[in-house]
Amino acid sequence: MLLNAVDATNPNNADLADAVTVGDDVISHAALYQAATAFAATLPDAGPVAVCATPSMETIIAVTGCLLAGVPVVPVPPDSGVAERCHVITDSRATCWAGHAPEDAALPVLPVRRRPGATATASPAARMDDVAMILYTSGTTGPPKGVKLSHRALAAGIDALAHAWDWHPDDTVVHGLPLFHMHGLVLGVLASLRIGSRVAHTVRPRPTHYAATPGSMYFAVPTIWSRIAADPSSAQALRPARLLVSGSAPLPTTVFESLTGLTGRAPIERYGMSETMITLSTRADGERRPGWVGESLRGVETRLRADNGDTVPHDGHSIGRLDVRGPMLFDAYLNRPDATAAAWTSDGWFSTGDVAVCDPNGYHRIVGRESVDLIKSGGYRVGAGEIEAALLTHPAVREAAVVGHHDADLGQRIVAYIVPDDTQPAQHLADRLIDHVATSLSRHKRPRAVVFLDALPRNAMGKVQKSLLCT
Repeated sequence: MLLNAVDATNPNNADLADAVTVGDDVISHAALYQAATAFAATLPDAGPVAVCATPSMETIIAVTGCLLAGVPVVPVPPDSGVAERCHVITDSRATCWAGHAPEDAALPVLPVRRRPGATATASPAARMDDVAMILYTSGTTGPPKGVKLSHRALAAGIDALAHAWDWHPDDTVVHGLPLFHMHGLVLGVLASLRIGSRVAHTVRPRPTHYAATPGSMYFAVPTIWSRIAADPSSAQALRPARLLVSGSAPLPTTVFESLTGLTGRAPIERYGMSETMITLSTRADGERRPGWVGESLRGVETRLRADNGDTVPHDGHSIGRLDVRGPMLFDAYLNRPDATAAAWTSDGWFSTGDVAVCDPNGYHRIVGRESVDLIKSGGYRVGAGEIEAALLTHPAVREAAVVGHHDADLGQRIVAYIVPDDTQPAQHLADRLIDHVATSLSRHKRPRAVVFLDALPRNAMGKVQKSLLCT
């Protein structure tokens, strides 16, 4: 079964009293199984079941119960607006809510009890090829699409990560990531329940909360790691950890180097999508380069293609469209055969929509989304991430995002959006930043304009929403 550690029928499982911790709430594997199977016994039909994925034990019990019962679970962001929530519920054809539900919920709401009065004895009904979860994409290019992930795909993805990260039952994972997302829910919680390791959710992803929670593996997005790096005492408290894992967006080189110095551990970076789980990662025993996401996980194949379909050489600098295939990929987009067909090549590869480079040793660097991070300016193909990294080395820059705007002469004009450091004067700063990039990189990679902002637009995972900057 997918959730090996909570399989009460397996006599080899050791019951951990503190298997899952959310804030101050602690539950053992046995108690989680009891609560989850009791909830599963109340499910009225084959679902799907919508779960308002707050950072709570209630969410984990509900998700676990659905997975044990073989009923698809639909994690819903607790801060989603009415229109987004209506789309997810309608598109998924959810039949009920589990636990906490929005005030305007029209579907039945099933209670989730932390300590059920009776123990359910029904055997888990999940099959590995069943749809386990429907995760909705961020919807940056239209209404969010439902990604159908099977129990088999989730298991394959988790097992490949366990192999790459040397993840064992004696590990403790600490994170404060949202439980409606692949990173927080699948990697942070479900992987621990499959492997048998402990997991502690900090409820809020504050540096002091991470520092106060002992663990061997810490998961965070670059925004959180940046805040931890800016708080030396919290960063130094993580020195006993064996892995610091960053994902969901590129980790700035400055943050990578700062964390390495403060913790004595170079961070692990990895790459994946809702549709693919994690396909590329630095290994626990491998080289860790800032800006590079490592090699293909076990069972994963990748290729880089040029605009004309030709194979791009693995020389460490040639940019190509990234295609992947492997056992952890999704089955289809729910109710979207058109989008499903468009996402796969005729010879069976998933087109990620990202562009990347690969070196002769199989290490990958993600340039970014082809639609916003590959800028074609004056006949050159320029990666936005390289320019952002150069800008972030300037002491006056706190945050940076680079996009291409239409230009009648150049094709695309490179524009940098900057959140400046409050201690730096803004006068003539734009010219200094343009010159800084021109001297750090090639002159054709310099921004043609600089726009100053109070903050960059970000989604719930801290990823910059560049589509909002391109309009």
